[in-house]
Amino acid sequence: MTIGGASVWSDFSYGNHIDTPTGWLLSPDSSKIILFIRNNKSPRNNIKVLILTYHTNHFGEPSLIKSTSQLTLIKAWDKWHDLQLEGWTFKKYQLPINLPKTL
Repeated sequence: MTIGGASVWSDFSYGNHIDTPTGWLLSPDSSKIILFIRNNKSPRNNIKVLILTYHTNHFGEPSLIKSTSQLTLIKAWDKWHDLQLEGWTFKKYQLPINLPKTL
């Protein structure tokens, strides 16, 4: 290493924008709906996505929570695309401000 810091390593992050799958997917038979939302507590170098599965009412809206899980960003995108290939449809519902207490 030379004097003056020619070979200095830095840990500076210049930022990077990584989209996460966010929103609701409704099953083809309208019996379940899944919410994908980024876990804000996950570090930037290991982004996690929360996946909340709900039972739906007769309008196709979420009513009772069935299960929760957490996936890495890549696995969440894979699941998002696989569900859409299986016929799940994107729904524009308002995202919840507070997540259920079970998390």
